[in-house]
Amino acid sequence: MTKKSPMQKFTIKEFQARFPDDDICLEWLRRKLYPEKIFCATCRKPTKHYKVRGRKVYTCEDCSHHFSPTAGTIFHKSPTPLTTWFYVIYLMAQTRGGISAKQIQRETGVTYKCAWRMCNEIRKRLGDNGIASFAGQIEVDESYFGGKNKGGKRGRGSENKTPVVGIVQRQGKIKTFVVSDTKSKTVLPIVEENVEKGSQIFTDEYPVYDRLSLMGYNHERVMHSEDMYVNGAHTNTLEGFWSTAKNGIKGVFHSVSPKYLQDYLDEYAFRYNHRDDVEPMYWVFLSKLTLAHLAEQP
Repeated sequence: MTKKSPMQKFTIKEFQARFPDDDICLEWLRRKLYPEKIFCATCRKPTKHYKVRGRKVYTCEDCSHHFSPTAGTIFHKSPTPLTTWFYVIYLMAQTRGGISAKQIQRETGVTYKCAWRMCNEIRKRLGDNGIASFAGQIEVDESYFGGKNKGGKRGRGSENKTPVVGIVQRQGKIKTFVVSDTKSKTVLPIVEENVEKGSQIFTDEYPVYDRLSLMGYNHERVMHSEDMYVNGAHTNTLEGFWSTAKNGIKGVFHSVSPKYLQDYLDEYAFRYNHRDDVEPMYWVFLSKLTLAHLAEQP
């Protein structure tokens, strides 16, 4: 039986009612970043600020210094209306497989270049760099992303595919790493840095993982060569994630260059890591994009 998601819905009608114009979007951003007072760079202290009519700025009541909540964020100095930005974030949050810049162009009326830039700016801020070390039952697996190489080698060693390493805690979160290769000197340090010693790690038969037991992990293999895929020792969780990401990239984006692959995988991982949240995915996206900026403030 498929597990029902606890996540609440947030419909397009609710979105349109919540963010009808730029002023409301700006006020939401201001309240999210500064629930009470704004830190004034001139006064060097939190003070009350008031919105300046017709501009995306607030002014300090003590010194009249102007401040914009968009400063330092993905919205900073963008000529694109905030309502468009918020709607693009909404569209990206609503789909499991992703949404293309071409579709964003059709939905919003902006140029393709603008649509791609917005998606890129959003996507590269979705990395969950704050995930704590993985512990418990862990799956580690590598995969390969890229176009078909007719007549060439498939999978490991393929010249035109980009290798990726994934770590996932069963019933927990996932993290992916675009790497230069899948040699032991590359893969094992990633595992050691992200997985607590004593954890139970499941991998396939790839020889790179031979040293995991010597490194202090309880290592179990999936014997694919003997048609053993389940029975506790499996990497089905990661393989399911790889399938979702590859199908999404192939069906929505068609292809992704190695330069941007990490950002796309971070987007898929972000949705996966917040799949059990109660708060609608749109608010999760929006909070991530604004609170990341808040952490950098005085």
